[in-house]
Amino acid sequence: MRALADILAQIFRNLWAHKLRSFLTMFGIAWGVGSLLLLVGVGEGFRSGNKRELAEFGRDLMFIFPGRAPRVKGNMNSALSYLLTYQDYMDIRSQAAHVRNACPLLSRSDLHQVSEFATAGVEILGVEPQLNQISYLPLKEGRWINEMDEAQRRNVIVLGNELLKTLFPGRPALGAFILVNGLRFEVIGSMPHLGRGDNNWLNMRGYIPFPVMATHFPLKEENRQNSISFIEYQPSVTAAHLLAQADVHRIIARNHGFDPGDQDAFDEWDTIKESKMVGTVFDVMNMFLGAVGMVTLALGAIGVINIMLVAVSERTREIGLRKALGATNRSILFHFFLEGLLLTLGSGLLGMGVATLLMAAMGTVRGPQGFDPPKLVPMSAALAIGSLTLAGVVAGLYPARKAAMLQPVEALRQE
Repeated sequence: MRALADILAQIFRNLWAHKLRSFLTMFGIAWGVGSLLLLVGVGEGFRSGNKRELAEFGRDLMFIFPGRAPRVKGNMNSALSYLLTYQDYMDIRSQAAHVRNACPLLSRSDLHQVSEFATAGVEILGVEPQLNQISYLPLKEGRWINEMDEAQRRNVIVLGNELLKTLFPGRPALGAFILVNGLRFEVIGSMPHLGRGDNNWLNMRGYIPFPVMATHFPLKEENRQNSISFIEYQPSVTAAHLLAQADVHRIIARNHGFDPGDQDAFDEWDTIKESKMVGTVFDVMNMFLGAVGMVTLALGAIGVINIMLVAVSERTREIGLRKALGATNRSILFHFFLEGLLLTLGSGLLGMGVATLLMAAMGTVRGPQGFDPPKLVPMSAALAIGSLTLAGVVAGLYPARKAAMLQPVEALRQE
């Protein structure tokens, strides 16, 4: 133990004797590690932010909207609009083999909501009970719309968080009543805030049973009395999303009299496909950021190797003197191994610490939509610190071993 303490003391004395060289070595290592971790951390923040945004809608969500079907394939000038109907939804539920669940939705944004405290004018959606099995719709209090509400056409409503705050500012809403275009509805539930930042459109909504919406607030435009706004559905399994989409295309095209192979006829959104595309984009971005970080790391490693080679070569006479005084090759190599390890590992950990502090500081600043605070990636940290530490240790041991193999007299003659 005493011998180890002596070696450590000698190492620190030597580092202090060459302050500038030691500082430059430590700075190069810390810069390489910190740069790599910051680049990878920013990329990971973008990736997790986009994943979180998609997850706020729900898992494996797919949408089909009213569209325009070309009467001449590929010629949109001949296209005629078609509307989705409740029968389309029923056929999808019963005939689409690769669809696990589906829900029709009626949407109106021109309805007025009035409570005894305030008024509002947000989107009201007519939905069936299974929507909360498809979309991410957590409850803050109360309950969701159920089958009895639908069967008995009850005038009940679930409030989004912003609608709740507007109509019942600081007051209890559960069990209270509001008017929607003069029709009385009981509040049976409310939802927590969904999403991040100022993007509140998911919160500025109210949900009522589909039959009530279809009876009292059908879509107003001409020939739309029996139509629906859109259909949400899920594939049987995530990997079957293209098969589910093909099933839906076939049913919609059959019901509305056009070719299901004409992709221009469908207005839709596949969150599974989008998630895969986003994942591919961020994989490429991570590869680019990683490559930039590795170049920075490599430059740092080259600097470390050069400095360590020069530093150890300059100490050949010291090695010869220690051998003349009885030091073994093993003790000499252990000394330089420990010196290289302390210098590189300590600098790497310092770089990681600075990068972590910078990422924490960036986390306090509101970023753009779809961006989470940068995150430290442990695997990248281990790779960066490990590779630079290995480079520094090998660069120190190689010339030390060559010097240790010399006879003491030869080593002492070295300039």
